[in-house]
Amino acid sequence: MHDALTGLLARRPVAERETWRSLWDRLGDGSLDKEQAVALLASLTTRLPGPETLHALRESLLERRPAVPAGHWHGTVNVVGTGGGPATFNISTASAFVAAAMGVRVVKSGSRAYTSGLGSVDLLERLGVRPTASYEQTERALERYGIAFTGPFVYPVELARLARTIAPTGMKPFGRFLNALGPFLADLPTSAQVTGVSHTMPHAALRALADRVTDRRIWLTTNPEGADELLPFTDNTIHTNDPADREILLKYGQLIAPDGSFDELRPVDPAAAAGHFLDVLGGDTTATVTRTLCLNAAALAMASGHSTGWRPALAAAERAVAGGAARELAERMRARTTLAGAGAGAGAGAGAGAGIGAGTGARRG
Repeated sequence: MHDALTGLLARRPVAERETWRSLWDRLGDGSLDKEQAVALLASLTTRLPGPETLHALRESLLERRPAVPAGHWHGTVNVVGTGGGPATFNISTASAFVAAAMGVRVVKSGSRAYTSGLGSVDLLERLGVRPTASYEQTERALERYGIAFTGPFVYPVELARLARTIAPTGMKPFGRFLNALGPFLADLPTSAQVTGVSHTMPHAALRALADRVTDRRIWLTTNPEGADELLPFTDNTIHTNDPADREILLKYGQLIAPDGSFDELRPVDPAAAAGHFLDVLGGDTTATVTRTLCLNAAALAMASGHSTGWRPALAAAERAVAGGAARELAERMRARTTLAGAGAGAGAGAGAGAGIGAGTGARRG
């Protein structure tokens, strides 16, 4: 049994990066068998390890990635959450469209659902919006639309190798671990990252992990309702990795009307999800839905540095919804994908579908 697995099962810290390097080497050459791979994922899921182990695990994966393109996507924010909270429609995906319609450069990383019925990739597929397959495609999407939805290329290949090793067992039973660490594994040269943390996740361990990230601003959002999104009908706390401003408290009723409930944010039938999503972007639902959307879009504007005040950011988000800019952006991306798909032929369409299905990230919304 590998030393990393032995330490995890004994509930000891596995904080030596070399131990994790050895594990990934064995996974790569095929000498880590299915039994050990399942035991590894089960151990990480049953009891998420402490910050020292998580940091060593994360760094050992990121150092194996091919180099990202030279340069930095200044002013760009990645929105990716942990999932696992109360079931809602895809709030973070919708807020990404609203923020982009405000002029914020947004990247949304995600996957098919692990802990809910419809992940961000599932929704995008229904909308007809394809995730990008490379950094170059992501940059082109950012230039054209101000928003990009990334495919599985941003995640370490070791996750896909684990999935193949444990087949036919799926990865879904291990969603808690993948959802917790996934937001810290997407390798993107953004200036900021906003990650909602649900009540099912170990807040202290994830805050400690975020504090070790030095290449971008990290915002971890939480609230007493246990959701991994900002909510207008409760207090919200944002933990940051900025030593000068560790916490931002958004008090109930401080910025927007303090009414509404989860009943208005529940997911709809997957067959109706695309139409409902477009209605949300156009403000054709309830006031609570629109307020929730705008609050989360304002957070993306603030974290990215696009806005310097919450009230102006909220006002800009409200205009993007009420004026139709957010829905128009989504419709434009759908039309572009449809035209590209029609011109590419059946072979290209099959390849894109395979890429979507291979996602190993960690996001519900």
